[in-house]
Amino acid sequence: MILRSFIGPFIVTFFVSLFVLVMQFFWLYMDELIGKGIGIWPIAQLLAYMSTTLVPLALPLSILLASIMTFGDMGENFELVAIKSSGISLLRFMRPLLFFIIMIGGLAFLFSNNIIPVANLKTYSLLYDVRNSKPTLNIRPDQFYNEIPGYSIRVGSKDEDGNTIHDVIIYDHTDHLGNNKVVIAKEGKMITSKQSLIFKLRDGWRYEEGYNRGLPDYTQIRMHFAKWDKVFDLSSFKFGRTDENMFKTAHIMMNVKQLSEQIDSLKRSKGRAFNTITGYLSPYISYDSRSKENAGLFKYLDTSRQTAKIYDSSFLEFIPDSLKTAALQTASNNVRNFKSSTYISALNKKNDDDNYVKFDIEFHRKFTLSFACILLFLIGAPLGAIIRKGGLGMPLVIAVIFFMAFHILNITGEKLSKTNAVIPWMGMWMSTACLLPLAFWLVKSARNDSQIFTKEWYSRVWRRIKILLPVKEKSID
Repeated sequence: MILRSFIGPFIVTFFVSLFVLVMQFFWLYMDELIGKGIGIWPIAQLLAYMSTTLVPLALPLSILLASIMTFGDMGENFELVAIKSSGISLLRFMRPLLFFIIMIGGLAFLFSNNIIPVANLKTYSLLYDVRNSKPTLNIRPDQFYNEIPGYSIRVGSKDEDGNTIHDVIIYDHTDHLGNNKVVIAKEGKMITSKQSLIFKLRDGWRYEEGYNRGLPDYTQIRMHFAKWDKVFDLSSFKFGRTDENMFKTAHIMMNVKQLSEQIDSLKRSKGRAFNTITGYLSPYISYDSRSKENAGLFKYLDTSRQTAKIYDSSFLEFIPDSLKTAALQTASNNVRNFKSSTYISALNKKNDDDNYVKFDIEFHRKFTLSFACILLFLIGAPLGAIIRKGGLGMPLVIAVIFFMAFHILNITGEKLSKTNAVIPWMGMWMSTACLLPLAFWLVKSARNDSQIFTKEWYSRVWRRIKILLPVKEKSID
């Protein structure tokens, strides 16, 4: 009975939550999706892939809301009272549904580990192509159009048919020498095809700098034409797909096994970083380079303390004047190379540390989705039993409040991990650690028939407070 009562609201709330999240994504990227002539099919594919990647947000929310609705409806219809009066405790009544949620958590892990990396690869590769595709051809009157590579086009006016144009100016920048080629025409027609745009111009002039034709002194060439066709290549406007292999190395495109391998590789590289920087810097620090060639020098400096004291003033005093400039230049170059090598090594070390944090965060994210489903059920089920309200009124408000608290804690923990304020596993499990005691407290309160979410409980608390407040006596004249 409880499974039948739960599955219906769970399916409905899941698809409603997923639809709301997908629409939020669509409105966020609407300006980049519309007006580029991409077509319905790529946009539909993008929305389908994105809906798959949003399951980790929609699934915990739907479990929380469905559990509150299910137990709230049973409490409102006094079914929970009848069950408890028959000797069945709340925990025993929740047990079948808890096993069902644990099974959903296991399926959520398999989904997060095997499906979401592929969906992320499809989503972000397609989104990259959509965002970098050029908008559709739209030449407006009295505005320069610069979307065709190498050309700047201005049309004075258009007729109602949209093809007849007047007062046309075309600047040709294909040779990257400035405005050295200009075409002016009184009128013409625009003819578009899949690969090209043709301007059939009439009664115009072509201007060109003479040095383009090998003429001296930058002589200008002017040619009149009665009819002339200018063809523009529109192949760059065609929507194309980038090779998906370019995106496979990102952390969100990997499963648990691949993430573990990358984490182990980054750990080993972190250990080799100090040896690497020593190899970079040893040519510039002779005293610290413990090589066989310097063994005699070390022995001499260790045994001859009196000789070492002569360097207390300045080493330049012992260099002839003719060699001081060369010595200073050599020292300056060595310091500059030393600084550059140190900067590059430090930058590589920082990139490795950032990548390590990203991969570790993604590794723990695979497991937090499963535990989030179980955690929010342990919050939602006792909440529904306490508030005893079904439908989409009070349960929806409470579910949104608790889910926002969970989501904010989750985002905060991830941000803290990315900034190295906390270690990755601590940041990714922070939301679970904060809300798990609350879940246990709510289960205990529901077992004891707590009334903390009922109107009568707050009314009794307010009456007790009013008794403790001092009453001001009215004076009688």
